[in-house]
Amino acid sequence: MKRSPIFVIMLLVYASCTNNPGEEGPKRNTFCNPVDISYRFALDTPSRREAADPTVVRYKDQYLLFASKSSGYWHSSDLAEWKFIKTSQIPTEEYAPTAVVMGDTIYFLASSTEKSTIYKSSDPLAGEWTIAVEELELPVWDPAFFMDDDNRLFLYWGCSNVNPIYGVEVDYRNNFAFLGEPRELIRSNRGENGWEVPGDYNTLTNNNPWIEGAWMTKKDGRYYLQYSGPGTEFKSYADGVYISDNPLGPFNLQSHNPFAGKPEGFAAGAGHGSSFSDKYGNFWHIGTITISQKHVFERRLGLYPAFCDDDGTFYSITKYGDWPLIIPSRKIKGFEDIFPGWMLLSYGKKVDVSSSVDSLPPSGMTDEEIRTYWAAETGSDQEFAVMDLGSSCLVYAIQVNFAEHNTEIYGRTQNPGHRYTVWHSDDGTNWDMLIDNSDNITDNTHIYKQLDSPVNARYLRINNIEVPGGHFAISGFRVFGKGSGPLPGQVSDFNVVRNQVDRRSVNLTWEKATDATGYNVSYGTDREKLYHNHIVYNDTALTINSLSTRQAYWFTIESFNENGITVSGKTIKVE
Repeated sequence: MKRSPIFVIMLLVYASCTNNPGEEGPKRNTFCNPVDISYRFALDTPSRREAADPTVVRYKDQYLLFASKSSGYWHSSDLAEWKFIKTSQIPTEEYAPTAVVMGDTIYFLASSTEKSTIYKSSDPLAGEWTIAVEELELPVWDPAFFMDDDNRLFLYWGCSNVNPIYGVEVDYRNNFAFLGEPRELIRSNRGENGWEVPGDYNTLTNNNPWIEGAWMTKKDGRYYLQYSGPGTEFKSYADGVYISDNPLGPFNLQSHNPFAGKPEGFAAGAGHGSSFSDKYGNFWHIGTITISQKHVFERRLGLYPAFCDDDGTFYSITKYGDWPLIIPSRKIKGFEDIFPGWMLLSYGKKVDVSSSVDSLPPSGMTDEEIRTYWAAETGSDQEFAVMDLGSSCLVYAIQVNFAEHNTEIYGRTQNPGHRYTVWHSDDGTNWDMLIDNSDNITDNTHIYKQLDSPVNARYLRINNIEVPGGHFAISGFRVFGKGSGPLPGQVSDFNVVRNQVDRRSVNLTWEKATDATGYNVSYGTDREKLYHNHIVYNDTALTINSLSTRQAYWFTIESFNENGITVSGKTIKVE
């Protein structure tokens, strides 16, 4: 097959970041979504963990992370390791908190339908807060503060399947008094905006979306007003964005929307979040990942790099967004700067286990779906799982996602977290320790471990020692590294057919690529801006229902397997 020069160049770019990364130069610092923090058990039944609606702000040399229903908040110096701060001095049991830094003081506000109180702190790492303003002029839900370059402060809010997003300027020197009447800024338009249609795959066309989670970002004189929809329980939960030259509008819909979405993969959803810049000037978006199985508000957090291109288009990269990503130590330009090239080695692999609950088989560990899981019959130290990768691979990182079947835990407790060990072997007989968490005292449940040095392994074994409660259960025993076989074949031809009755929908089909594990479909409203991504495992067809009726789109499909990525030589436009 003849390959174009463009294809060869793109393949070389991928090869530069995927061929045995980490073996030359300094060790890369990576993370993997869901964010590895101590998600708290909810206070009510059923027993399940929750964190959502995150706000991240920079305070001096630290990043502070606030999330719904968490009994506190977290801080980090590097966006990788987060330390929990417990406090009872702010309403951490309320939803969708926001924060803003003004000088040496940080201000905090959470959702309320009765009374909105603002708190302040000059020592947030100590968990010490006082009341700054007893009561705003009216209670607000899903609030978001924005401090402009000229030191004018604005407040945005809204959470409804009927009402819009509101905004108002506030006088922080005068008890945060409203300067004028609140303005209606944006409303939903699900008839034209497919990403606003409810459902995991935007199929509930007769339902109104929940429009919520406002957040403002300013870049080069433009104001980017984020909002989320269509609902926190859906994989399609995403953040859209409107643009204006004024913090209170009028606003126009950006041509690229949603700004941040992750509709499929192990951990889907990227809605209701915040965008912030790191100490190197890189943008990040942190959003909400849906599980919504034990309870509709069973949720986690995801962190994704974001960019503003030369035309002023604001977008987030969620491509391979639940695989390891590099935390940069410099200003970055795009995907190639944050992707270490470590491929998923564990998808669909055979797993032998000590025991299973009948309805929760071992395949729940390797199907790349956080909503399914394997559960052993007990939580005893006799429970284990052994994965066969099929051949010896170079392993760089492991993520263990615990599912906690039949727990009866509520709130933060003094119980230890999950205690376990992970071993590796080339023959299934002789084993070496890889991870020793036998004395673990942290309560993290999406535990990501980048190995100090990569190891060659065919078999991986996880042995339970102790669980906080319930059964030993895992939703994802995920292994990342590089195989030693050939790259997958190229997707050289595919079809894209737009639904002319409902232009929000498009169907893609293609022939299976040789040795492919899966595919990543990239698309957008400009051939040079294919910022949307949808991952597909073990299938050759996809329906996307999240398009704008007003725009044409471009599509391309790349294939991947355990050895790397092969980009497509074809891009198709549909009107």
